[in-house]
Amino acid sequence: MGNSLQKPTYQTLENPQKEEENIASSFTCEICIELTAANNKFKNKNLCSHPFCENCIAHHIEAKIEDNTAKIRCPGLDCPHILDPISCKPLISENLFTKWCDLLCENYVLHFERSYCPNKNCNALVVNECERKGRVKKAQCPICSQWFCFQCKLGWHAGYGCEEARNFRDPNDIAFGQLVEERSWARCPSCGHCVELIDGCRYTFCRLVC
Repeated sequence: MGNSLQKPTYQTLENPQKEEENIASSFTCEICIELTAANNKFKNKNLCSHPFCENCIAHHIEAKIEDNTAKIRCPGLDCPHILDPISCKPLISENLFTKWCDLLCENYVLHFERSYCPNKNCNALVVNECERKGRVKKAQCPICSQWFCFQCKLGWHAGYGCEEARNFRDPNDIAFGQLVEERSWARCPSCGHCVELIDGCRYTFCRLVC
C-alpha cells in the first residue's frame, strides 16, 4: 500500500501590527493597575477624564453610598468634579442607584426650610424652595391640598397667631378667623381686638385701654 498523504498544518502567526493597535487602544487603570480595553474606560459625562475602569468606579460608588455620601467626588487626585449619577447608572445595580438618588434628595432638602403636612393621613414633606426663610407662613400641601402654617406646622389658623392656634377653638372662632383673613382686618398685638382700615393713614391705634 502506498503512503497516505497528510494535510499540511499551518501555524497561525499573530499580526504584530494588530497587537500593537490593541495595546495602543488600551489603558492602565490607576486604581486596580490593570491593563483595560479602551471601551471600558469610565467617562464622567466629559466633566473630567481619568484612566479609571468602570469596575473600579462602580466599587468606589458603592463604598461611598455605604458611608451615606450623596455627592460622590471623582477619585482622581485633586479632581474637583462630582460623579454624574446618570453616567454611573449603567455601572451599578438598580437598588444601589435608587439609594444614591434618595441620598441626593435628602442632601438637597437639607439646604431648605421644610415642614411636614399636619394631615395625619398625609404627612408629606413640603420644602420652601424659594429660600424665603421666615417669610413663608401659609402653605398648601402638594399631595392632599390641605392648607397649613409653615411656621408652627399646624393646620392653617386663619386670623390667629401661631401661639393662639395651639389652643382648641370652637367652630365659631374658626369662622371668625377666616372672616378676619378675608376682610384683611388687622389685630392689635396687645389685646387681640380687630381693627378695620377704611381710609386714611395706615398707622392706627387701638381704641381700647391698651
